[in-house]
Amino acid sequence: MKVLVTGGAGYIGSHVVRQLIAADHEVIVYDNLSTGHRWAVADVPLVEGDLAEHEKLSQLMERSCFEALIHFAASTVVPESFAVPLAYYANNTRNTLGLLELIARYRVPWYVFSSTAAVYGLPASSAVTEEAPLAPINPYGASKMMSERICQDLAAASELRYVILRYFNVAGAEPKARIGQATPQATHLIKVACEAVLGVRSGLKLYGTDYPTTDGTCIRDYIHVEDLARAHVMALEYLAAGGASEVLNCGYGHGYSVREVLNRVQAVADARFPIEEVGRRPGDPPALVADNTRIRRVLGWQPAYDDLERIVAHALAWERAYQAMQQRD
Repeated sequence: MKVLVTGGAGYIGSHVVRQLIAADHEVIVYDNLSTGHRWAVADVPLVEGDLAEHEKLSQLMERSCFEALIHFAASTVVPESFAVPLAYYANNTRNTLGLLELIARYRVPWYVFSSTAAVYGLPASSAVTEEAPLAPINPYGASKMMSERICQDLAAASELRYVILRYFNVAGAEPKARIGQATPQATHLIKVACEAVLGVRSGLKLYGTDYPTTDGTCIRDYIHVEDLARAHVMALEYLAAGGASEVLNCGYGHGYSVREVLNRVQAVADARFPIEEVGRRPGDPPALVADNTRIRRVLGWQPAYDDLERIVAHALAWERAYQAMQQRD
């Protein structure tokens, strides 16, 4: 297939691009490089542009005749979304609306959308199914929920078929440390902890120790980026084979607390770093774990990296490689 990947030079997008190329798909990346990197896509064609550059994106889609589009480009930091909510609605919702207008205009038949478990807000059950009510508690989750609805309404009125993938907590890196998370001022726990191990950060803050969990810290379902990337390739191939539109959780179905993750990072690295316990951040639910029954059934997806120690080891190996790259540059 000929596939356009928006945000394909970013953390998750670059892993998906690598797997698409390995599966012999033809890929063009569209990315403004605000958080992504040209080196992350190697020799894959990259068009530098913003989703808000509607005419530029339109011209690319008109001349390229894409069969599918995978949409990653977004703002994704929950605390930041409280500080600048309009920017999140502009980038995540308004720009997705513009993208879907072009999908409709150029009749792109298949669409895979990068969504988030943040659409669930404070779920009533410990393992969240796709049928759980959507009640986001932060602007980031709300902006993604709106984007999901626009996609679903367009599909109901056209021949578009889609797979919406709701990510839980993405972590890790490509096992040979060729690509990984290089987002400036990253907020993902395992990434931040690995930076603290290497002295890139002086330490880290543990936000909230009074949650109703086993050790008082938040519990999250951590999914290796390679398993998540594989879900995107499988979703695309599922649509090409005639599969109906779907919404699918992407997680392992079990969680770890923040304390457990920090202890595991320090054990794998055989190093310690300062941890400052501070109050809760707004918009953080106590626990968020996926029920992944549907993605296993619909796509036949089976995780290959469901092991926290392995996730941490890959993240740490990448961080060492990335810091060495930074020093060379």
